[in-house]
Amino acid sequence: MKRTTRIGVTALSSMLLAGAMTGGLTVGAGSAAAAEAAAFRKAPPAPCTHSQLVANSAHRIGSVQVKVTVVNEGPEPCMLKGFPTVALAGLGSPQKNKPLGVMAQGTATPVQLAVGGRASTQLTFTPVLGEAGGYCASGVEPSVAPTIVVGVAGGWQQLAPDDGGDFALCGNTVRATAFGAAGS
Repeated sequence: MKRTTRIGVTALSSMLLAGAMTGGLTVGAGSAAAAEAAAFRKAPPAPCTHSQLVANSAHRIGSVQVKVTVVNEGPEPCMLKGFPTVALAGLGSPQKNKPLGVMAQGTATPVQLAVGGRASTQLTFTPVLGEAGGYCASGVEPSVAPTIVVGVAGGWQQLAPDDGGDFALCGNTVRATAFGAAGS
């Protein structure tokens, strides 16, 4: 009789452990979050698409740097990896832009974005020197535009700087970090 009880208890324990490991036993207030976390661990999410990512502005960090943050608006978690493309553009015409060469800074690693998750890249432009007239140390004419077009996940986001200014740079390149996880 004891032997039967041990087998029954062992079988029940094995079933409970298997259920817990697969996320099948989630109860309480956090069950939805636990189920989403378990699903996230099972298989890597699909690559992000441009239709699920949104960016609202380019946050100026200094005189020649901006941070662009994209948010996964769903409906599913996704994986983002790589560097953005960048172009200068006028207002309202993202298709009529001046592409910039992107000099990748660092290594791109995959970023898993839950719905509502954020990823950022930092863009650094070659500065325009001087006052209002501005000049480039290289002798080229400065470029000035009210918006940039940032390519991410097969689409683009047209963004203005959050301080209401313009983007000004010398040359036709920008340095960019890979997209990385961003705080909320």
